[in-house]
Amino acid sequence: MSGQRGSSAACSHRNTFAALEVERSAEYRDDAAWLAAQRAAPNARFVVFDAEQRAPVRDDRLLWLDARAVPAQARASLLGLDGDAPVFLLHDLGGVSLPDAEWITLRDAGLRLPSSEAGLLAYARGLANWQDGMRYCSHCGGDLHLISAGHRAACARCERLHFPRTDPAVIVIVEHGDACLLGRQAMWRPRQYSTLAGFVEPGESLEDAVRREVREEAGVKVVDCDYHSSQPWPFPASLMLGFIATAAAREIHLADGELEDARWFTAQQIVDGVRRGDLRVSSPLSISYRLIEHWLLARAGIVLDEVAREAPGA
Repeated sequence: MSGQRGSSAACSHRNTFAALEVERSAEYRDDAAWLAAQRAAPNARFVVFDAEQRAPVRDDRLLWLDARAVPAQARASLLGLDGDAPVFLLHDLGGVSLPDAEWITLRDAGLRLPSSEAGLLAYARGLANWQDGMRYCSHCGGDLHLISAGHRAACARCERLHFPRTDPAVIVIVEHGDACLLGRQAMWRPRQYSTLAGFVEPGESLEDAVRREVREEAGVKVVDCDYHSSQPWPFPASLMLGFIATAAAREIHLADGELEDARWFTAQQIVDGVRRGDLRVSSPLSISYRLIEHWLLARAGIVLDEVAREAPGA
């Protein structure tokens, strides 16, 4: 199946939050003079969130702030360059007015905004999440202060440096013959099924994580897996790594209690279930949707978006 899917880079770019067009410009993060000049530039743009982690939009486009609207003393972190326009994360709304703005969550942004703007918000929200949690040094308990344009934190006591962290998680569509394995958690909407996923453990390869998670959750043995694509998932700090795997057999044994149910679905069963409303697949926001989409197209030439539009209430 790997030959039918195209490059992993192209697949990743289609995933929500993964179409970032800003050049991160990491080489300038410690250049105080350059940062000051970029912040004051007339084409500088600022991303901001409110206390509920929502971003301002107008007419389904991200509402930027420019340098004139941002107080000189406001704290900001460099996100990078969008062409020649510097882009910053503004740390609070103090002294900033945004009349007529609609404030939306990052999940809503992923469904409503252009892909590049959704990717930028995910980047900004992920950095902000890390900054919000980095108050004290995990080594000595000393106070931390942000350096390197907001991308590092230095301890005032032991001088240890702290860097933004990302938690890798594997997510996988498992196939056997003409069927794929989907599971559901009890907390999800009724009739919703998704691909299996879990965090990578210390000292574990991605392939081993795929094998372990599928075995732990569904009791299914994976004999092979191939990488498909990735998706930033800043809720609060994950990176989803998508795989396509092959199972040795179809026997299911729910093992660790994480899944309420797991089943094998043929392509036709997925299509019929979605059209009738008997089956809900993952939201287009998630890489799980893209994995199911890829499997249906490769297995049966079926376009998931077209099927989803026929579902009740679509």
